[in-house]
Amino acid sequence: MVDIDTIDRKILSALQHDADQSLEDLGARVGLSRNACWRRMRNLQESGLIRKRVALLDPQKLGLGLSVFIQVRTSNHDPKWLTRFSRAVKLMPEILGAYRMTGDLDYLIHARVRDVQDYDALYQRLIEKVELSDVSASFVMEELKETTELSL
Repeated sequence: MVDIDTIDRKILSALQHDADQSLEDLGARVGLSRNACWRRMRNLQESGLIRKRVALLDPQKLGLGLSVFIQVRTSNHDPKWLTRFSRAVKLMPEILGAYRMTGDLDYLIHARVRDVQDYDALYQRLIEKVELSDVSASFVMEELKETTELSL
C-alpha cells in the first residue's frame, strides 16, 4: 500500500472523475500550482498508484449494447488448464474482466457484445479454446451503477 496525503487523495479523486483536465485546472481544484501538481502526479504514477489514464467509451453508441456476466465452472484445476483459460480470456476483446471466485462458482466473466447472437459466437470461441464443465450467462437488463472510480 502506498502512503498518500489529503492533497494526493484530492488529485486522485479529481483525476478519476476527469483525467483530461489541464494541470492548471487540476491544481486550482486541489490548491496547488501547476508545477507542484505535476510533481505530485508524476510521483503517483511512479509509485504505481496511477496505472494509466484512459478514455471511457459509450458501449451503446458503439453498438455493444448487451452486457453479460458469464458464470464458469470447471472440473479441471491444473496449472496447464488455468494457463489456457487465462490466455483465452485475455485474447478475446469482448471480455472486459475475468475473475477467479470463491464458493460454487469458479470464474466470473464480464463481457460486452452487440446482441445474443454475438454472445453465442463468444461462447463458441471460448469453449473451443478451453474445456469447461458448466457455463451459464446472465444478461444485464438495466445498469443501476457502473463506475471506475475507487472510493478514497
